[in-house]
Amino acid sequence: MSGTLIIGAGGVGGVVAHKCAQHREELGAIHLYSRTPERCRSIAGAIEGEIGTGRVDAGNAEAVEALIARCRARVVINAASPYRNLSIMEACARAGAHYVDTSLYDTPEQAPYEYDAQWAFGDRFARKGATAILSIGFDPGVVNVYCAHAARHLFDALESIDIIDCNAGSTDREFSTNFDPETNIREILHEPIVYEEGRFVRRKPLDISRCFDFPGIGEREAFLMAHEEVLSLGRFIPGVRHVRFWMAFTEKYLRHLRVLDDVGMTSIEPVEHEGREVVPLQFLKTLLPDPASLAAESRGTTCIGCLFEGTREGKPARALVYNNCRHEDCYEEVGSQAVSYTTGVPAVLAARLILSGAWSRPGVWNPEQMDPDPFMEAIGPMGLPWHVRVP
Repeated sequence: MSGTLIIGAGGVGGVVAHKCAQHREELGAIHLYSRTPERCRSIAGAIEGEIGTGRVDAGNAEAVEALIARCRARVVINAASPYRNLSIMEACARAGAHYVDTSLYDTPEQAPYEYDAQWAFGDRFARKGATAILSIGFDPGVVNVYCAHAARHLFDALESIDIIDCNAGSTDREFSTNFDPETNIREILHEPIVYEEGRFVRRKPLDISRCFDFPGIGEREAFLMAHEEVLSLGRFIPGVRHVRFWMAFTEKYLRHLRVLDDVGMTSIEPVEHEGREVVPLQFLKTLLPDPASLAAESRGTTCIGCLFEGTREGKPARALVYNNCRHEDCYEEVGSQAVSYTTGVPAVLAARLILSGAWSRPGVWNPEQMDPDPFMEAIGPMGLPWHVRVP
């Protein structure tokens, strides 16, 4: 029986496996592979029904291509490190398998913050009749679909998009990150890229902040940050003039991060230590808790949404489309915290929509380029209900 191949067994991979198991009738046989097969077996053991597991080097396109053939996978959901996006896409392009990921590709040497290398696969996927959906987590991902929905249903002309993200949850740890520490810290300290008046502009990291009223949480200070959805929304949402991404942090979190940055622990430049080269940020990652291990102790609510400004029927209009998610609810359902849950669920829905034909469009696409209606109809029943508030 043909089926679905999941690559990656971290927090997001665990959520993806659980949610795929809830939709076996559409997704077929489920296979979970990563560089740590013991984690795959642990995840599979907590899920009712059979899931194939094993080891794969996601950085080896030939090995992934062979695995796709062995699993007879129609669709590959990439829940691995963004360092592996290009090799997994290469394997899918060769095999003619559909492809889904949750974040922009990255390299250990630098954060590219451009989609060109992934968009370049477009013709190859199209020739194979295969669909690739990029960055379909929550932000990026669901927020991109919110933008397509707003442009189609809420505004005659959409002028400004502010994506806002607040994790008001807490754990018992002094300092921890919401997702992969290496990716998370690099993202926060990268120069923010904003779309202003038809062009992309860089700003200083953690230099600009605003206070937002997050539904279900309240007012929080959020900082302008680099985030990949800005790169595609500025290009694909017709007429939009401003796109920005904002994330809220506690002062305690920022204090720890600034100290680590000041002493060089966030650097990606190798340093020599006792005759060996060590990358400080990669070493720091080994000291920090794996976000997947924090699920049981995570408490509180997240709020992620898009604050829109534009015109409707000739008059200025504003709207906030958002989701709230409780860490405790996610743990009860699939054993994860909310950040992994909100990232993994949309990827599974994208795979379902590709296979159903609703998002079957040979080539490589960002979420806002697809029909938002079937996604918006299904994402709530899958566990991520959305709401509209008119300020």
